[in-house]
Amino acid sequence: MQPVSPPDLSIIIVNYKTPQLVVDCLRSIAEHTTGLTYEVIVVNNDSEPASRETVLTAFPGVRWFETGYNAGFSRANNLGIDESKGRLVLLLNSDTLLVDNVLKYCADLLDARPEVAAVGPMQINREGQVHTEAYHGFNQLRRYFFLFPGTGFFGRLIRRALPDRTYTDPEQVDWLIGSFIMTRRETIRKAGRLDGNFFMYAEDVEWSARLGRQGKMLLLRDRFYIHLEYGSSTDYQERRVTHINRFKPQMQVSNLLWVRKQYGVGAYLLLILHYLTMLPVVFGWKMLVNLRSGRPLLSDLENQREFARHVGIFLRFFWKTLFNRRGFYKV
Repeated sequence: MQPVSPPDLSIIIVNYKTPQLVVDCLRSIAEHTTGLTYEVIVVNNDSEPASRETVLTAFPGVRWFETGYNAGFSRANNLGIDESKGRLVLLLNSDTLLVDNVLKYCADLLDARPEVAAVGPMQINREGQVHTEAYHGFNQLRRYFFLFPGTGFFGRLIRRALPDRTYTDPEQVDWLIGSFIMTRRETIRKAGRLDGNFFMYAEDVEWSARLGRQGKMLLLRDRFYIHLEYGSSTDYQERRVTHINRFKPQMQVSNLLWVRKQYGVGAYLLLILHYLTMLPVVFGWKMLVNLRSGRPLLSDLENQREFARHVGIFLRFFWKTLFNRRGFYKV
């Protein structure tokens, strides 16, 4: 019997309470992908047995692995990487749909351009509209962590302090969003797998920094995939969004860990000091507005109390993050 050749591509999908999304994603892969061999690995973070039955009934060829607990994004994908056999590896979210043979295009690009470390297409929604709010620069993302206005004096000041990096290649970026990252197995061997300290969010930014040391990170401006967004992270979303409460606690705990790892203690402490300094500012400003409006001094402070609660969550991870301790940074 002839040995079975490994596939060109290993597609790794993490499932957390989204079996139907996984099935829809796999149908789009089967419909649009030709010209390369691939395997699909689903890593299950969901304890409900119905997920396995739903996916494997529709696609019995899927290689299914259980984490045994909600291991988050990094650890689940690392399990998939360890079990994969392809020379190329794709991390793909369950809440994504392919619209053309983009997997073949990305694979051919990686084969033809050894200077490229990883690639990803542009995100679109079901209506074909490009996600214009996605960040792809490290400093672009870091600026968002500060609660200053993005325009005027403070906007100019923070842009001067944290300028965007520019590249001669218009498709080159600092980092690729983790819903679609294709790279080589050899690149992962050199850069390392995802950092298992991250539960969810920012792990793709940190991993991209290490992948980027091995070559260019390309965001393909003329290739697209549908990202429904938040398909497997609804438990970690904040329902009320305001300027001071725009950070989802789990997301920002992970972001702070990324800043500490990539930029050091000083950058991390600056952000923590910023949030602590903003506590009396946001409360004092609201109280002043109440007085000028003739309302009771302590009325309508729910938004400010929510901000204080978020800062308290950040501080729960302070010493652990400060000393970059190994662990599971899950809110």
